[in-house]
Amino acid sequence: MSCVLGLDIGTTSTIGILIDLSGATRALASRPVTLHHPHPGWAEENPRQWWENVCSLVPELLAGAGIDAAQVKAVGVAGMLPAVVLLDGDGELLRNSIQQSDGRCGEEVAELRAERDAGEFVRHTGNGINQQLVAAKLRWIERHEPQLFPRIATVFGSYDYIGWRLTGARRIEHNWALEAGFIELARHRIDPGLVALAHLRAEQLPRLAASHEVVGTVSAEAAAATGLLAGTPVVAGAADLVASAFAAGIAKPGDALVKLGGSGDVLMSSDRAAPDARLFLDYHLVPGLYLPNGCMACSGSLLNWFAANFGRGADQSGQRSRHASLDALAAAVAPGSEGVRALPYFLGEKTPIHDPAARGTFTGLSLSHGLGHVWRSLLEGVAFGVRHHFDVFAEMGMKPTRMLASDGGAASDVWLQIIADVLQQPIARLEGHPGSCLGAAWLAAMGTGLARDWQGVSAYVRESGQVEPIAANAPACDRAYAEYRSLYETLRPWFAVASRP
Repeated sequence: MSCVLGLDIGTTSTIGILIDLSGATRALASRPVTLHHPHPGWAEENPRQWWENVCSLVPELLAGAGIDAAQVKAVGVAGMLPAVVLLDGDGELLRNSIQQSDGRCGEEVAELRAERDAGEFVRHTGNGINQQLVAAKLRWIERHEPQLFPRIATVFGSYDYIGWRLTGARRIEHNWALEAGFIELARHRIDPGLVALAHLRAEQLPRLAASHEVVGTVSAEAAAATGLLAGTPVVAGAADLVASAFAAGIAKPGDALVKLGGSGDVLMSSDRAAPDARLFLDYHLVPGLYLPNGCMACSGSLLNWFAANFGRGADQSGQRSRHASLDALAAAVAPGSEGVRALPYFLGEKTPIHDPAARGTFTGLSLSHGLGHVWRSLLEGVAFGVRHHFDVFAEMGMKPTRMLASDGGAASDVWLQIIADVLQQPIARLEGHPGSCLGAAWLAAMGTGLARDWQGVSAYVRESGQVEPIAANAPACDRAYAEYRSLYETLRPWFAVASRP
């Protein structure tokens, strides 16, 4: 039996999967990841922990599948986009990664906006000038960590780093480079002028690679650390959101995915690039397609934070998960949370407002409200963020024809019903979708010729029912959504003032 290994270097966990080529998942395992917030709006992780997780996951997966390393024929890695990982000339990490959700570089974003015309930049790069840009993060390091900046020899992302640890080859996958702001979209090449905006030299960026390109093979050192067989091919990999959408079956123009992981991603397949400053643009794994998308900095990570800190009273019996207990309380509350509104901007916000100064808020609370109202307001807040993205898609002339939900949040019946009601559109839950690791595994199969059909990944995932919107809930949801949008606009000037040192 031949298998392929997929790894996902996620914000809250590292996940590994072994699949065979007949449509069967042979083993699945995960390890937690620590997300550090040393200051408000900051988000960092230790890449060494990612690698340690990989080294412990692989033996567990092999044992779980009942196979030996020789039966693993290829490896693919997905990961957060665009996390920033820095190495010195000896290949040593210089600092923790700066995560994609990090919001520290507002001043540097303002500098870039002053230097480049915003409209021209979007047309040239496919993405806007915002806190996602690696140039802004590197300028922050240059300003605040001047002793470190001159020592930078390599800049790449989360899955690029794991690919390097596996093979010794330094590459940057093209979606990391695209969202980082280094690619000239029309010619699909690294633009030296864009690299210069980051105050980098060309040699500090590794060579560009397509997602399915084999970039190397597992080295003897990595084989000893992981239990993989030396010489096993490794492909360049993929952005987690792209790999997840691909594995979910988002393949035709109009297919849309709401990905409810640690962050919240909203993606739609398109046969045109459609750059828009409010969103991000990625290449689809299927050649010739694109994935315009948005990412909310907080989704599942916000709910995890709230449940850990304030949800203890929701589950005294210990027989149900804290989230499920809180969902039960929220289900008893009417749509609109009886006037309680939550802005889910607890790490600033990325798309579509691109405001690193934004902060999480609760408004409308009174002594008549309880835990269920607050929890429902958080579920609704993220759902309103999803709707905001689809409003932007509509303004771009793109409407969803099929909508799917994936990742951990999709297991919540209450949350999916809220999202369906807020959008007034059916949304199907995916069953058997383990997330980005599956897309990474099939990418490895395609890149090495073990598989020939991009759509073959659909054998591993299926829809498990569709949540229909409740028409009677639409007026309350519409009012609450309008208040949500208005609340941010009202508070935006205060956010800007409050974020100043």
